[in-house]
Amino acid sequence: MARRSLSDVDAVFYFPFDWTFIVRRTLKLVRPRLFVMMETEIWPNLLHACRARGVKTVVINGRISSRSYPRYRIIRPFFRRVLADVDRFCMQSDESARRLVDLGADSARVTVTGSLKFDALDLPAAASHGRPRDRVLRFFRLSPSRTVLVAGSTMKGEEAAVLRAFARIKETQPSALAVLAPRQPERFGEVERLAREAGFVTVRRSELPIDAEPRADVVVLDSIGELAQIYQVATAVFVGGSLADHGGHNILEPAMYGKPIVFGPHMQNFKEIADTFRTHDAAVQVASERELADALFSLVTDPVRRASLGAAARALVEANRGAKTKTLAVIGELLPASGAGAVVRPFRLVH
Repeated sequence: MARRSLSDVDAVFYFPFDWTFIVRRTLKLVRPRLFVMMETEIWPNLLHACRARGVKTVVINGRISSRSYPRYRIIRPFFRRVLADVDRFCMQSDESARRLVDLGADSARVTVTGSLKFDALDLPAAASHGRPRDRVLRFFRLSPSRTVLVAGSTMKGEEAAVLRAFARIKETQPSALAVLAPRQPERFGEVERLAREAGFVTVRRSELPIDAEPRADVVVLDSIGELAQIYQVATAVFVGGSLADHGGHNILEPAMYGKPIVFGPHMQNFKEIADTFRTHDAAVQVASERELADALFSLVTDPVRRASLGAAARALVEANRGAKTKTLAVIGELLPASGAGAVVRPFRLVH
């Protein structure tokens, strides 16, 4: 993925095992000026070796989840020593920052910069908001009045719940369409079979004709990388991995398009973001399959509620952008001054 996605880097290589002799050798070969860690990728021996060699270190997009926090507290004396080797911490939220300080980090080294996930999105221009603009949407030429339920990144067990909720919607809106996007590609066939067994006319995204409205009841999105664009045509969105206990998935993509979002009780991987959306009435969290059906039915039949949730969701995305600028400012404080003789060292991958 790194080799496909990154073009202007000097090298892509595996992270070293966190054994002292290995990390020392790696640092001797690479000779970095700065080491950047994402979220909670904290490696004690590498950090200690960086400190010994004068390599600055920073954690960005940092978070301490409610699940990991009690575990870290058990080893707090050890964890405090590890944190002492980090020069700066850029945390996603006040809560994560508080937990980190409680675990032993120096508060003077901790800054709340927000979540980089908000800045990873390309916000659509207001004039094009909600309009099918990309090639993938030429396979979803939908009439404006057609109700579309998009269930994104679903896990085993969730599609059946969504299909039962969709059956209730079809009773009052016979032309409604459901788009199911399983998280795991190997489950495309299984989900297609589930939809057919539930009595719905079902087709795969790969079988849709271009520039034509889908005639099926259910479309299984059997492609990679298209879900974010499909959210544009949604009337309501369910984000999966949350009704089944998989920690949830990113809700920011449908929020970016101002869509009303429903997710389940298991959002621990995105807790800070989920809590913010709930607090600002920008999404609906449900605790059970029955609540999911009630929430989706309510949204597709109540345009005022849909508009309110969607507007609040998009406003939150816009308001929380800026973490990248704040993070780069912290990194800039750690880098050597301009003209201090920093060079890009020729790199040779050693096997």
